[in-house]
Amino acid sequence: MAPQVVAPSSSFDWKKLAFDLYSTAGYVKYVWKPETGWGNAEWVEQPYINLHVGSVAIQYGGSVFEGLKAFRQEDGQVKIFRPQENASRLNLSAEALSMPELPEEKFLEAVHTVVARNLDLVPPFAPYGGAGSLYIRPTMIASGAELALVAPQEFVFFVYVTPLGSLYGSAGGKAPAVDSIIVEEYDRAAPKGTGTIKAGGNYGPVLKYQAAAKKAGYPITLHLDSKTRTCIDEFSTSNFMAIKKASSPDATPTLVYPKSESILKSVTAKSLMDIARSLGWNVEHRPIPFQEVIDGGLEEVLACGTAAAITPIRSITYQDANGQQQKVSIGDGQNAGPHTLKLLEMLTGIQAGNKEDPSAWLWPAEGVDAAKA
Repeated sequence: MAPQVVAPSSSFDWKKLAFDLYSTAGYVKYVWKPETGWGNAEWVEQPYINLHVGSVAIQYGGSVFEGLKAFRQEDGQVKIFRPQENASRLNLSAEALSMPELPEEKFLEAVHTVVARNLDLVPPFAPYGGAGSLYIRPTMIASGAELALVAPQEFVFFVYVTPLGSLYGSAGGKAPAVDSIIVEEYDRAAPKGTGTIKAGGNYGPVLKYQAAAKKAGYPITLHLDSKTRTCIDEFSTSNFMAIKKASSPDATPTLVYPKSESILKSVTAKSLMDIARSLGWNVEHRPIPFQEVIDGGLEEVLACGTAAAITPIRSITYQDANGQQQKVSIGDGQNAGPHTLKLLEMLTGIQAGNKEDPSAWLWPAEGVDAAKA
């Protein structure tokens, strides 16, 4: 039996939904201690958390997080996109920062609870997710206080949500292409570092470079590998993917994804590779020299991630060997390419229920149930 439908709030101005934080009914949290493990869920109405000034989260950056989305379907039900993948990745991040493992069932319970109690903040249905989504942010922090550089005796896992518009305007089958620039002054992650996990400390140092780039007219920044500065790692906000230049107009498309020790294992990128294979495309997971972009070997480039979904890239600005700024155009230099639009159509179509979901990526199958919150 399908859950009772909870309609979108009639008092929210959905037409003005932006990429921002909005007031919600609250969030859910769990506390871990050595003697008890993970405790029971606690519902918190105010958007704050109480921490000791000496907590390892504050003093030593003990924080990891995830990002996933819930979408309203045409029948009014709400479903969450691939939460099991995020549960797995959270534990990879937690293990790297000496945090306790969180059972998948606890992760799913938390995500279901916070969405179920905020069902009225899931945007109205629109084809291909054109009205937005409910963004879900699971977070684990080392809440306990320690002066020494050691793991504390207390951790907190919490999940909050916010209704969400598009980060770069990619929604509802529309995907305006944007200009990007390579960050030359800062390396986001080193081999054998924390680039492969979603740690809060990976993002803070990038803020000033993103702000400077945006001021100069570049909405998104790109990072090369820190060891050789010759191969592509990822964008500051999302993963890098590309369509390889075809040998002939009727050649099978090839989706290319960077292979690197320093990039985040993206749920969206994994989904797009699966979609590409289902379409009969070739998929190459390999190092991508930036010279391949300069030489015109990639006919379409896109940024992909939970927040951005898919954002086509129309140009990449970089410094040449003489320190001079150069710009390479992608595709026609203006619009999203046809293969990028196909991937966007398939991804957002599955999320919003317009396309068949053969791999059961949407959870739960019957929809989020407010009665089980």
